Amino acid sequence: MARLVGFIGNRPDLGARVIELEGRALDVRRRSGVTPGWGVGFYQGGEILLKRRPLDDRAEIKMTDLTRDIRADVALAQVRLATVGPLRTENTHPFRYRTWLFANTGTVEAFTTLRGRLAESLPQFLMRDVRGETDSELVFHLFLSFLHDAGQLDRPQVDAPTAAAALRSTIALVDRLCAEEGAAATALNVMVSSPEYVLALNGGPPMAYRIFQGQRDLERLFGDGGLGRMRIPDYASSRLTLIASDFEDDRIPEGWTPVRERAIVTFTRANEPLIENVS
Repeated sequence: MARLVGFIGNRPDLGARVIELEGRALDVRRRSGVTPGWGVGFYQGGEILLKRRPLDDRAEIKMTDLTRDIRADVALAQVRLATVGPLRTENTHPFRYRTWLFANTGTVEAFTTLRGRLAESLPQFLMRDVRGETDSELVFHLFLSFLHDAGQLDRPQVDAPTAAAALRSTIALVDRLCAEEGAAATALNVMVSSPEYVLALNGGPPMAYRIFQGQRDLERLFGDGGLGRMRIPDYASSRLTLIASDFEDDRIPEGWTPVRERAIVTFTRANEPLIENVS
């Protein structure tokens, strides 16, 4: 019942429209006895804004309702089925640190016994920033600690290869600690973003992406005929990418491109996705 969604594009005015077009694949139907929460983080006017609701008892959570008023070129959203930590705002994704946003689905195996070891792996200044009780927030701060080790955490801009290497090291450390406890490898789907890119890691249920570009896709986005008012260079250069995971019944929507298991994909506004192995 969880859902993880990311967006990056060079048309902030069209992000909500892209999510609306693909909404049926992104919506989450509530199951009996389970009350989910949700959160959205996005970059707008040089600022990071968060909308988080730890409890939502509606029969269906529509991604379009969560993002309708958002005008942003990068966003992360998650519908949370809590497995670790109570339903409160501090445990609701996405998590933020400076210019970074982080969200995931799945649970670190053996987290009850690993919590202390994960916390001990963090510098004190990062551990003091942990506000909640989730495994996800600790994994995020492990990622930040690897950026710190590389001397990159205080930089205003970190290139995507450096961030991908930090995410790869994070998963490798968590997998190693799980193995030492006799637990299975980490089955997490992760998205982490900066103002310039989104990194997506497929370590759990199916993940896929859909790129919108060119006249045919823009005609779908401008269903009211608005495309005719655009100059050809404007729509020719428009590019928007939607990434999601944990689809209903693990069914990837038609027209989407699957992300292979144990892969990290870098998405930017202009370039083709860069796909690399976790290890």
